[in-house]
Amino acid sequence: HLGAAQDALAGLSLDRVELVPAAQAPLKSGTPQASAGDRLAMLRLAVEGLPGLAVSDYEIVRGGINYTIDTARHFRALYPADRLYWIIGADQFGKLPEWREAEALAQTVEFIVLERPGFELSDAPALPGLRWHRCPGRRLDLSSTALRERIRQKQALDAYMPHKAIVYLLEKRLYLPTR
Repeated sequence: HLGAAQDALAGLSLDRVELVPAAQAPLKSGTPQASAGDRLAMLRLAVEGLPGLAVSDYEIVRGGINYTIDTARHFRALYPADRLYWIIGADQFGKLPEWREAEALAQTVEFIVLERPGFELSDAPALPGLRWHRCPGRRLDLSSTALRERIRQKQALDAYMPHKAIVYLLEKRLYLPTR
């Protein structure tokens, strides 16, 4: 996903991209998860030295379940005069009307949509005031679930993650089955 963030940064001439890890990882039975603190640490290592990319701990500090609209409002309050964008995969873009306060969200941010295999970007969801842009560059061909499976299978990760983040997750034995 860092590559896609870099593509959005350069391709749409953004000032910066702030990556915002959620406080609670999605609960999936039988799947070892990393703590919020570990995910924040890995993300900070991953963006180290990458110009234009930053990490926000807003949702982690806030704790619990955060809805996109709440986070968007937080950034709107921080940057009242700026154009705000939300980067989203094409798989989620079509579900946007189902999100909490979707119309308010569409009024608060513009969306940058990353193409994903099997999801067409020909039609935007019907939301009043929705503004969106196709992200130039690479498609997201590997989901987070597939990446965690690569980790569990002890497959190479270097093409998908910065080395410092890989070292961290291996040292902490994150996403690996418990013994």
